Amino acid sequence: MGLQCGIIGITNVGKTTLFNCISNTKGETTNFAFSSNKSNVGMVIVPDPRLKILEKFQPTDKTVPATVDIVDIPGLTKGANQGEGVGNKFLADIRNTDALIHVLRCFDDENLPHIDGSVDPVRDIETIDFELQVKDLESVEKKLHRYEKLSKTGDKDAKAGIDILLKIKDHLENFKNLRDMNLEDKERKHIDDLFLLTIKPILYVCNVDDASATSTNKYVEKVKEALKNKITEILVIAGKMEAEITELEDEADRLAFLQDAGLTEPGVNKLVRSAYSLLNLQSFFTIGQKENRAWTIKKGMTAPQAAGVIHSDLERGFIRAEVIKYNDFITLGSEHACKEKGKLFVEGKTYVVEDGDILHIRFNV
Repeated sequence: MGLQCGIIGITNVGKTTLFNCISNTKGETTNFAFSSNKSNVGMVIVPDPRLKILEKFQPTDKTVPATVDIVDIPGLTKGANQGEGVGNKFLADIRNTDALIHVLRCFDDENLPHIDGSVDPVRDIETIDFELQVKDLESVEKKLHRYEKLSKTGDKDAKAGIDILLKIKDHLENFKNLRDMNLEDKERKHIDDLFLLTIKPILYVCNVDDASATSTNKYVEKVKEALKNKITEILVIAGKMEAEITELEDEADRLAFLQDAGLTEPGVNKLVRSAYSLLNLQSFFTIGQKENRAWTIKKGMTAPQAAGVIHSDLERGFIRAEVIKYNDFITLGSEHACKEKGKLFVEGKTYVVEDGDILHIRFNV
């Protein structure tokens, strides 16, 4: 799909550690601020237990999971909008992402000093928000200046846009993020080309010590209190422990490690699934003896659009989609049984694909 989720945060909060736990590429981790001068980009497998279950009913030579792209953006700090810590480059990398994962340091470690002298995740949220707000304000003011020039020539669209940009400018000047602003589509069209930073959907990850992995601590509680009125998701993950789990090659050893820690699955699995959802993505399946595969699509896509994700020819020559619901398939046990029970549906070009649909595309080119 070409969509990316960016991992952001203050320097030395554990972003790269979490990135290394989930990504097919590895970034360097150090105890020094600004030791990285580029973002790490990796592809992440989306954990989906449904694929394993499908194999029981449709044996296959190969199983291919869905994936999502993750960008680990080096730590920001105060003054990033003015280039501090090569901040301008990193802010540009954030601009190219579609959603954000904000990692917060919620642990004490005297061997890893906080760049601001003390651990305070709420202050860190405010620091990052401010840097992104300043950059957005800069972008909005530039476009406002452009609209003001156009309005003098009688451009009606520019005149309408000025009022909207002034409203957005006021929101940012009051230290508020645009994701918290109820903008209509007709208003958003005036800023869509700016790829603003604070309008991107976001989830927060509290990176905690091992002892807090299944409970909480004072830092996590502060974060929850600060964000209680925000529409967002807060995950609690013990980054150091997750890194140790990923180092274990044997699946049984990983399971034993998790059970000892009181967990049922790695926290980073929840992170990846949340990132997938944050990007407004879902999966449909194609199954067969050669391959069972999860395909990534945006929520709301029609059957021809979903077919196009498999191959452009399938969208171009789309005739119909034969659809079986995942639950029907695993309940009845086979495609034939679904046909017999009337659970195989023939859908046309207007059908909106749902998460977990099993599709067989009929096409002609």
